[in-house]
Amino acid sequence: MAKALLGYVGGTDPRLLAEMRRLQQRVQDLESELVRIQSENDALTAAAAHREPLLDGIDIDVPKSEPALT
Repeated sequence: MAKALLGYVGGTDPRLLAEMRRLQQRVQDLESELVRIQSENDALTAAAAHREPLLDGIDIDVPKSEPALT
């Protein structure tokens, strides 16, 4: 009786197992994407640290923006 109340009908639902496998694969894919993006970010950060500043010593006059009219 207790098994029936808990929804136990003789084994694990194959849909549940398929969904769990799908979610585990998704987690692995996202972890791989994270590693790829972190290494790309590290490479870009290193490249930015070694670049020559093109605008050093050049004074650019930018007018102050005015509030929009409503």
